[in-house]
Amino acid sequence: MPFDAGDASGWDECLPSVAACEVETARGPAKIPDHGDLWRVEWETQAPGDQGKRDQKSGSGVPLRVTLKGECFSLPLTLERTMALDQTSKGWELRFHYKLTNTGQAGVPWSWAAHPLFRVEEGDAVVLPDSIAALRVEGSRGNRLGSAGVEVRWPMAHTAAGEADLRVVQPERSGIAEKLFAGPLKAGEGWCELVRPKAGVRIRFGFDPATTPFLGMWLCYGGWPERPGPKQMCAALEPATAPVDSLAQGGKWTRNLAAGEVFTWPLAVGIERI
Repeated sequence: MPFDAGDASGWDECLPSVAACEVETARGPAKIPDHGDLWRVEWETQAPGDQGKRDQKSGSGVPLRVTLKGECFSLPLTLERTMALDQTSKGWELRFHYKLTNTGQAGVPWSWAAHPLFRVEEGDAVVLPDSIAALRVEGSRGNRLGSAGVEVRWPMAHTAAGEADLRVVQPERSGIAEKLFAGPLKAGEGWCELVRPKAGVRIRFGFDPATTPFLGMWLCYGGWPERPGPKQMCAALEPATAPVDSLAQGGKWTRNLAAGEVFTWPLAVGIERI
């Protein structure tokens, strides 16, 4: 089924593309569905790891580590995702280790983006490093921020209605739906936060700009889906390998994985009480 026919929630791994597209490969054209392959396949548990260990302080049976494997069908790619959960003084940290393997007989193009959709409410905030001053527009409902490809200032962007603070979550009635990209990011810029004062939580992403040099942001405050019915109120912070959603849109960011080649990268998510 199409992605927007579901509830469009949770955490997906967008591989080998975020947007639906067709790319040429050594074995002919490959059609990639919207949001990639892996959200629509069943992942396999690779090893029990430390599941079943009990936290010595709380005595709770918390699964501390698990490795899952997802098989793409549009391209011969396998993604293994190891997740380890640690308790911290302020909350929890979920650490990811990704391992991508080309299981085919020829090289293939690929891109990846994390796709965690977090519920938000008016007054929540998205925080980026102070050194980030501009973002690229991938899409903006009604061209509020301009057409795809234009650059807008962060955090104060110009719109037809005046200056808009992109950091602050707007009410659902605003009908905002925007996809933006930061990057390529430098060393020290591999982090972002979602701060939810009323919920009493801060969600902090940490990633490596050397392996995932871009950050996508999906900011949706009642502006999607476009069909009649309930609307999404969410923010997705998406470390990524490319500054575009479509694998067919090539550039100096384009990646190819040779037959049998493996590529790895880290990601961490801190969930803190505030």
